[in-house]
Amino acid sequence: MHPLRDKLRVGLQDLGLLVDDERQAQLLAYMDLIAKWTKVYNLTAVRDADEMLTHHLLDSLAVIAPLRRELAKLDLAEQPSTSSTFRLLDVGAGAGLPGVVIAITCPDVQVTCVDTVAKKAAFVQQVAATLRLPNLKGLHARVESLTQPFDVVCSRAFASLVDFTTWSKSALAPHGVWMAMKGKHPEQEMAALPEGIEVFHVEQLLVPGLDADRCIVWLRG
Repeated sequence: MHPLRDKLRVGLQDLGLLVDDERQAQLLAYMDLIAKWTKVYNLTAVRDADEMLTHHLLDSLAVIAPLRRELAKLDLAEQPSTSSTFRLLDVGAGAGLPGVVIAITCPDVQVTCVDTVAKKAAFVQQVAATLRLPNLKGLHARVESLTQPFDVVCSRAFASLVDFTTWSKSALAPHGVWMAMKGKHPEQEMAALPEGIEVFHVEQLLVPGLDADRCIVWLRG
């Protein structure tokens, strides 16, 4: 039994998320893969397992319920896309947070994690193969070069809202939304957004065991 299984289970209960045993095991296996690869490739500054559970896993799981709510609003039947599954792009994904967590808990979402660092994209590919996640892909590229349409473009502590939306605009479907994970309410970043980019919701998040400000800024172009 994984030493952090019970803590993960309690955290999921606190977040009101129903995640079956198989997917909980995948989440813990993913965390173990981060710890293993970090010894060689320095994927994350967080090394302590308990801290990794809170700062990485639960922090990413906190966006699942809000994400599912927004996806429910994007009725694919009304979109010109030929795909019947949602497509999500995680920009500057690093070790795959929150992209891998979304792929594990939302099997109906096709997740692409893009990073300019080859070893980080390779790590996500390794996670997809090891955990048998057909809906997950790691991509070594600059986000500015991507033009295929994604329903949701997300980032976690990646860049300012201006840079994030400017760099990834070509990858956002006309009906799509941006999901920017932030710490404190980013008043100044929001004020600096150009015309044509609309913040339609700022959502406060409560991460179990984490005494820090967290929010999602939802935007559309």
